[in-house]
Amino acid sequence: MSNNYNDMWRSLGVNLEAHDQLLQALPPTYHDVYLTQTNRPKSMEYFDFVVNEIHGLRIQELQEHKKNGGKVIGAFCVFVPEEIVRAAGGICIGLCSGIDIGAAEAEQVLPRSICPLIKSFMGFKLAKVCPYFESCDMVVGETTCDGKKKAFEILNDYVPVHVMETPQMKKSRDKQLWLEEVQDFAELAQKTTGTEITDVSLAQAIQEVNGKRQALRRLSNLRKNNPVPISGKDSLLIEQIAMYDDVARFTAKVNELCDELEQKISTGAGVFPGRTPRVIVTGTPMAIPNWKVPHIIETSGAVIVAEEMCTGLRYFENEVAEADGLDSMLENIAARYLGINCAVFTPNTGRLEQLENLVRDYHADGVIHCTLSFCDPYAVEANRVEKMMKQKEIPFLKIETGYDQEDAGQLKTRVEAFIEMLR
Repeated sequence: MSNNYNDMWRSLGVNLEAHDQLLQALPPTYHDVYLTQTNRPKSMEYFDFVVNEIHGLRIQELQEHKKNGGKVIGAFCVFVPEEIVRAAGGICIGLCSGIDIGAAEAEQVLPRSICPLIKSFMGFKLAKVCPYFESCDMVVGETTCDGKKKAFEILNDYVPVHVMETPQMKKSRDKQLWLEEVQDFAELAQKTTGTEITDVSLAQAIQEVNGKRQALRRLSNLRKNNPVPISGKDSLLIEQIAMYDDVARFTAKVNELCDELEQKISTGAGVFPGRTPRVIVTGTPMAIPNWKVPHIIETSGAVIVAEEMCTGLRYFENEVAEADGLDSMLENIAARYLGINCAVFTPNTGRLEQLENLVRDYHADGVIHCTLSFCDPYAVEANRVEKMMKQKEIPFLKIETGYDQEDAGQLKTRVEAFIEMLR
């Protein structure tokens, strides 16, 4: 990435020395994971460009938005309603949390043994390495795990944080609680941006975000084909970028990619041979640049055909039903987001049913459950997933890992053995 952005990063208060170290480390990793793939769709060039400019051009766009009086609202989770932010004239962006960085700073306020994702986002903020953080007027958190819930209290000392209370069940009173949380967030978004949410603006925002979901679902459905027209790594990258990029531009580029993939499918072309074992990855979300496990899987003889994760199907599988009237639209937003099968819910039978359906619909040969170390909700729920997989006689591999590369060799050995079993 060009150093032409140094003045912009400096004006945001970014620690340039630490930031330079991050930018120097990413290109070799990205090259090894992504640019060495064969038969890669030409349309992936756009998404390569986005990653190359992820702390540059996109941050510049956010600054221009702010200069024009707009606000930027950051989020970590798929439970934060992007439609509401857009309807209030703001830009909703994902925040840095996918690499081990700023650990020394984070461990001054957090326990050493905590989820790497939590330590990462705190490290990014305290070490001032994430220009997205430094661009935010407000950060929206949620109570999807105890670690994040308490970390947000500490984060609030450094940036304004609003926490949405995510229910733990889906009973009638939980649905009412969540609706009130969504309504409160709409009020706060208007106050933060200084822009009123109207029937027209919310209806438009719903259509725009639904359009993004439709494009991602179109891409996902194309992966049901054999041979697969796109790698799981590329699909994951696109799903990660969905949380950062401009909505209209991103939607158009995903649809362009899908047009290309449909042409490949019509000729029987694919990125892996037709006999390649097909796996579904499930578990803890994978934020940029957490590509370790997908890279191991797809360089060990298998192809990932779906991600039952928040950086995956949970982000785009359901749409907000269109409606007339502000109150009805907010109710539909609340209903759509409460339909997410997050491990925070108890019971979470919807996730088990969905995984079984995905194995059938995507013609998967097995499931790999990947949990970040100390991610209690998914680590504990893995027990229920494994039990169901055994009952359905679906091959299943459970792994736990962090952001470091120390266990890469061991993981590769286990994954290779699992894939050999699938053959």
